[in-house]
Amino acid sequence: MAEIRVQNLRKEFGSFIAVQNSNFVVEDGEFFVMLGPSGCGKTTTLRMIAGLELPTGGKILLGGEDVTMLRARERDIAFVFQLFALYPHMNVRKNIGFPLLAQGMARAEIRQRVEETAKLLRIDHLLDRPVSGLAGGDRQRVALGRAIVRRPKCFLMDEPLGTLDTEFRDVMVHELRELHNRIHATTVYVTHDQLEAMSMADKIAVMNHGVIEQFGTPKEIYDRPASMFVADFIGSPPMNFLKFDGGLRRGAKEIVVQGATVSVPEIHEDFLPAEFALGVRPEHIRFDEGSKLRGAIYGTEYLGTTQIVAVETAGGMVKARVPAEIQLRTGEPVGLAFNAARVSLFERQSGRAVRTGLHEGTAHG
Repeated sequence: MAEIRVQNLRKEFGSFIAVQNSNFVVEDGEFFVMLGPSGCGKTTTLRMIAGLELPTGGKILLGGEDVTMLRARERDIAFVFQLFALYPHMNVRKNIGFPLLAQGMARAEIRQRVEETAKLLRIDHLLDRPVSGLAGGDRQRVALGRAIVRRPKCFLMDEPLGTLDTEFRDVMVHELRELHNRIHATTVYVTHDQLEAMSMADKIAVMNHGVIEQFGTPKEIYDRPASMFVADFIGSPPMNFLKFDGGLRRGAKEIVVQGATVSVPEIHEDFLPAEFALGVRPEHIRFDEGSKLRGAIYGTEYLGTTQIVAVETAGGMVKARVPAEIQLRTGEPVGLAFNAARVSLFERQSGRAVRTGLHEGTAHG
């Protein structure tokens, strides 16, 4: 396995810029996820790492070697696609072993490697079955097996669970991470599903319009979003945003939102007069009858141990995650209070964070 280093990577299709000067490092043995909506540039980046697309500019280093202009077959990588791309006329054994057969490896060694890989993926009992009759989860294991059996420097996966139903996908998320822990493979995984990313990743790059808006661990990205886009994209429900106007001054510990004074982490620098938004996660909101920030219960979503409560305020809808035992009625007036240490402040025009929960936040690109 090997480190992957991307430096100022750029891809243009005519006048359209698909990837804008991306920089990141995937450490040896790391499970790295590229996360973002459709069209954000994550798959294009993956294809450039694989050698299926040539970059307009920048460098790609694999294990310290510059592979930027090398063909895919010269990079010693394995690619797992969203569609399984299995050979329907072959059984499981032949599908997994085909890459080794194409390399001219001895049949005895192919057999040994295929059986070791199948056992690792828990499909050794299916080796002589035709792939056409397998369930979706087993077919995906076969596709993974065909990649693993080569023992490449790294694995690249483009939304490999996208065609599975919810039950199979949840199982495969767990099994993919467990598999990674066993083989310590350097893995780059592309998805638009934040739950997949947060469940599996060691590091995440959140992309939007070809730009990496933030790079970090799942905890860093969730707790300290670098932009309003990241704060809105990560979390279910996502972060709430409340507008307020006026500059932020050095030493300030309070702001006024909808006529109510709200405590915030101390501001350590002056910001020019601008429009700002206060961001707060649903779990950092509580009901407080003494608060001047008021609203009315719009509806609730019962989740067992907790409930998501939608509160209609003068500045828009706010969602709070509160204990399930709290009894609430639609239309009931409530006061809202925030955990001051966990709120974030953003410039509304640029979307960048000027202060995020527990530390000073700046956008990463």
